[in-house]
Amino acid sequence: MKTKLIILDWAGTTVDYGCFAPVNAFALAFKTCGIDASVDEIRAPMGMLKRDHIRTMLEMKRIHDLWAGLYGTEPDEDDVDRIYGVFEESLMESLANYAAPKSGTVETAARLRKMGLAIGSTTGYTDKMMKVVAQKAAEQGYAPDACFTPDSVGGLGRPYPYMIYANMQKMRIDSVYSVVKVGDTLADIKEGKNAGVKTLGVIEGSSALGLCQAEFEALPAEEKSTLTDKVRKMYLAAGADGVLYNLAELPGWLEAADE
Repeated sequence: MKTKLIILDWAGTTVDYGCFAPVNAFALAFKTCGIDASVDEIRAPMGMLKRDHIRTMLEMKRIHDLWAGLYGTEPDEDDVDRIYGVFEESLMESLANYAAPKSGTVETAARLRKMGLAIGSTTGYTDKMMKVVAQKAAEQGYAPDACFTPDSVGGLGRPYPYMIYANMQKMRIDSVYSVVKVGDTLADIKEGKNAGVKTLGVIEGSSALGLCQAEFEALPAEEKSTLTDKVRKMYLAAGADGVLYNLAELPGWLEAADE
């Protein structure tokens, strides 16, 4: 195959259907500071390094204005540290409960390996967080060949391309044209496009969709179609080279792309 390396995101793409672990932790962290952040506000920067995620939320007009009203001052790095401290503590307490591979992840990884492909990964989680997630996922059958976090590249997480390049270096891949990146957030799409690799968005179980499995499966067919079409258009508008309904479609997409 022309493709040699697949780089998969973690939460919302391969594990944690709906990407709920960070959503819950961000909600608690901001609430502790007197801000009730909406789910849409929390999910908008999803996929970024978590401190950058907090900075981005603090720059949102509604949250920024609420903060100024509460504290009479602009949020600064000390405030970012305070919010991050609560976020990290909350996330670490619950992370092991959100590390189960999504349906089809284990089977898709096995199929990719049979196709002769290496499997790398990038994430918005830190090394400390990924130690928990990777161990729990491996216990349930999913373990990529490499994992790089923002900590691995000097804190330059998404949308910077350096985690992708670190995967390429480890796997000795000599061309971006041999790499495909798959993720479930706009930050994932930007990361892949900034790296110059083919980039795909995945819909089912994504942060972009924002529903747990039971909620999604209970939707009427027409509403499900409307929501998935909205996410598809969002990925494509961000520059995605293709959109997968679920991860199980990836091997077929690769075979068609390599023809």
